[in-house]
Amino acid sequence: MVQQVPTSTQVTRNRPALAEAVIRALVQDVVTEKYAPGTALPSAAALCETFTVSRTVIREALTALAEKGLVAARQGWGTVVLDRESWGLLDPMVLEAIFQREDSLLFMDQLIGIRTALEGLMASSAARQITDEARADLARQFEVLSGSLDEPERYEDEDIAFHALVHRISGNEFARAIISSIQGKARLVAQYTGAPPQGHMELTHEEHRHIFEAVVGGDTEASAELMRAHISRSWARRRPKK
Repeated sequence: MVQQVPTSTQVTRNRPALAEAVIRALVQDVVTEKYAPGTALPSAAALCETFTVSRTVIREALTALAEKGLVAARQGWGTVVLDRESWGLLDPMVLEAIFQREDSLLFMDQLIGIRTALEGLMASSAARQITDEARADLARQFEVLSGSLDEPERYEDEDIAFHALVHRISGNEFARAIISSIQGKARLVAQYTGAPPQGHMELTHEEHRHIFEAVVGGDTEASAELMRAHISRSWARRRPKK
């Protein structure tokens, strides 16, 4: 049966868009191990038939997969799927597909570990170098956060904005970029956002209050410790049962 390119990508006859749609589908198939490491992808002719696209589009797609560390051309074998160690895990498409795997919870736990370390570091840096202007900005954001306690969806958005502001105040651009890239994809997965238990928002807000007070007060050690504890506890409350 011919597999049509998903209409949600709004692919028509535009060749770059067609290539992107095929890339996304093949990334999903490789990362979720429809094609296991060490095995070869179907031939170019077979892929052309599967996606109803030209050989040019398939060549573009296979080149992109190779750049993401997912496949490599092997003489006599064709295009071979590589082990996970070779994958570009921070690539947006690869990340998106990782969170669709059956063992995605393992990767989410790893993500929380990264967040705990990097956000603790950024909270400490923010407290160390906070300016009067940044204090005022964080105070305003905390006030907005407090005012949205009765609106769960709005609170979630303001929660993200609160963390993002602490990240910005820290001045750590690399840590900000890593967290933004990884978490941006994870938040699209229902397992990551979870089903918070009763009272979760109130507990979360109290944790935010303590972080806010430590950062504006310039307490670097407390800021780091409180941020790390907040992220770990929040995930423990939301984490799906195995």
